[in-house]
Order: sequence, then C-alpha cells, then structure tokens
Amino acid sequence: MSGLQDAPRAAKRLHVGLSAAMLRIAPAKLLLIGYVSYMIVGWVLLTLPIAQAQPVSVLDALFISASAVSTTGLVTVDPGTSFTFFGEVVIAAMIQLGGLGYMTIGSFLTLAVQNRLSRVRREAARDAFNLPKRIKPRNFIISVVVFTLICQTVGAIALYPALAAAEVPNPAWSAIFHSISAFCTAGFSLISTGFEEFRGDLGVNFTLALLSILGAMGFLIVVDGWRTLTGQARHLGFTSKVIVRITLAFLLFGTVALMIVDPGIAALPAQDRLMTAFFQTMTASTTVGFNTWPIGDLSMAALLVLIFLMVIGASPAGTGGGLKTTSFAALVGLVRSTLKGRDAVRFFKREIPPDRLQNATAALAYYCIVLLAALFLLALTEATAPFEALLFEAVSALGTVGLSMGITGDLSPMGKIVVILLMTAGRVGILTFGMAVAAHDESRDEERDNELVC
Repeated sequence: MSGLQDAPRAAKRLHVGLSAAMLRIAPAKLLLIGYVSYMIVGWVLLTLPIAQAQPVSVLDALFISASAVSTTGLVTVDPGTSFTFFGEVVIAAMIQLGGLGYMTIGSFLTLAVQNRLSRVRREAARDAFNLPKRIKPRNFIISVVVFTLICQTVGAIALYPALAAAEVPNPAWSAIFHSISAFCTAGFSLISTGFEEFRGDLGVNFTLALLSILGAMGFLIVVDGWRTLTGQARHLGFTSKVIVRITLAFLLFGTVALMIVDPGIAALPAQDRLMTAFFQTMTASTTVGFNTWPIGDLSMAALLVLIFLMVIGASPAGTGGGLKTTSFAALVGLVRSTLKGRDAVRFFKREIPPDRLQNATAALAYYCIVLLAALFLLALTEATAPFEALLFEAVSALGTVGLSMGITGDLSPMGKIVVILLMTAGRVGILTFGMAVAAHDESRDEERDNELVC
C-alpha cells in the first residue's frame, strides 16, 4: 500500500528532474536537436523500397531529407522521377515540418493535448521566432498553423487549373505539393524543368510568388496585422514596418537590376521580361528556390544580384533563411550612424537596441566564417567546378534557397556532406546554429538553478 502511495511522489520527482534537465539545455540546442531528428526520420523513410521509384543511394536520401526539412530545395536526384507517391508524401511532410518549424509543430500538438505550454517550449518558441514580448507564444503558434493551412489550401486550388491544362501528371497532388513547397519556401518541384515552361503564365507566377512572399515575410507580420485589424493594436509594430519596407525595396531593386544587367532576360518581350526578372528576384529574396529561367544561363552581374539577395534572405519568424531583413536593417543603421558620427544607432528614425545590434553583427561575422570554411572545403572536394558555381551553391545552401548553377547532382560524397551541414545551419538560423554548437556556458546553469530554487 505504501508503494502505491509513493508512486505519485516518484512520478512528480521524475517530472521535476526531467524539467530541470530540459532547462539546462539551451533553446538553440533544442532547436538543432529537433531539426536533426526530423532529418533522420525522413532519411530512414526515404531509404525504404516503398519510397523509391528507382534506386537512390543512402547519401542522396539523406541529402533530400536534409534539403526538405531545411526547406532548401537543392537536390542530387530528381524528386519527381526518383520517388514513388509515398516518397513524395514523405518529402512534402518533411517540408511542412521544416517550414512550420520544430517548435511550432511540437508546441501545437502539446496545446492540442494539454492546452498549455511548458516554460521550456515558451522559451524555445520565443527564441526560434524572435518574438517580441507583447506577443504570447501560445497565441502565435495557433495563428501560424491556421494561417499556413488556409494559404496552402487556397494556393493548391489556384495552381490546379494551370497544372491540369499543362498535362502535369496527377495535377491535384502536384498542386498540393507545390503549394506546400512554395509557402514553406522549399523550392522542391515534381517537374524536372522546374517552372520554366510556365514562364509566361501570369496565374502560376502570381500564385507561387504570393505564397512565397507570405511565407518569407514571416508569421510575425500576420499576427501583427491581425492585431491591428481587430483593434488590439493601433498600428503595425516597428519590426513589421521594417520587414515590409525592406522586402518591397529588395523586390523592386532586384527586378530592375535583372531586367538591365542580364542579356537573356533583356531580350525577352516586355511582359515576359518583367515577369521573369521579378520571379527570379522573388525566388532569391524569399529563399523559395523556384526558377522560371535557367540559373546557369544568367550573366555574372545577375548572379551577383541573386547572391546578395540570398545572403540577406527572408524575415524572422518566417519560413525562409538567410541573415534576415531585420539584421540587414540593423547593420545599415549601424553603418549610417557610424558615418554620421551619431552616438545612438537609428533606422527609420528609431533607435535600435544594443542587443539587436549585437545579434546582427555576430550573425554576419559567423555567416562569413561558416561560408569561407565551406568554400575552402568545397574547393578541395570539387576541384574541377568553377569557383562562381561553388560560391553560388554554398550561399544558396546556407540561405536555404535551393537555386543552383547545375552542380548539385555532380557533387562528391564529401561535397554533399558539406552542403548538408550548410543547409542544416541555415534552417536552424546561422546565429542559433553557432550558439547550439558553441562551448557550454556555465553561467546559464547558475541562473537557471537559482530560478528553480525560487
């Protein structure tokens, strides 16, 4: 009888012990562990015979899984011909999990069962999405899932007529797959030539662009906009305004630049020229990775424009990668304030907090270190590839973009492993990845132990 009475106490002690152990793991490490776990699950499923329409090596299966979970879109084999319907469903599921995020999926399931979030999940969710204090993680996560499902459903319905008219195999499933891929800025396509045959299709271009922009601008914009429309806030927050303005500015800059500097695009009819330039700008800045123009045919100047857009990438709390538009804003503010001799760093007449500046500069520095290290390794393993192709591939992988000059399938085994690591770092977030692999900070243990005692 006493043993039965002691059981609840033992369970409680176990729960407290597990909570304490979880609290000792930094949110950055939890995120990295979560994404790597998804990649391993996807890898195992894609190696099953039921998933393969033709033989796919173990390394290529890992590459595809990592690319899907990281929402990159770089592929070493053609997904549309290499995998069965089951394999394609696995890839779509991995894209959805990676796009919504490890903490979003886990926290949403927890809310569905328990209707509450643990402190560990609240901290990790706030860290993963860079949420302002005014937004509760619980409400944010629910809004993210609902908004995602609505957008992807509408997107699939809009894509279906064009895909059916083009006689794409299984157009209904293709519409669903590409809608998920676009909104999650994954860039995976079941069409071997991508969307090059739809270059002049306004409906397809508009639908893919809208889905990608909504996903890349971030769920923070959606929540902020909804709060404004419903009267919970008087206007958009400063971060949301920065994201909208910079996103629009990049789209305009890239579109005009590509129309001018690339001879192939410049030779197209006026409407096709505008649509092609805009789509390639959009695909680089949102990190979605679709293309309606062969990337390998672009001029060197056009490639530099795309590289710049891929480095900056999308916005925080979204599905895209890159340094993020907010980090770019902070760095621009820092440079301008330094040149003008100001004591305070400002952007759009608002002072930027020191912690944001620290994060932005650290992210840029770590990005450069990781990129240079990866380029060095790729230069050793892919000695015959042009340097510009290696640079483009590395930037695309680290920014989880998925655009390529055509060398992905020819990478050596070691080259593929390097790209897998880049895609993983890009999905977790370059600074978050650095924090996850950094040396253990004992000061955090002391702080958390004090909090547990209190």
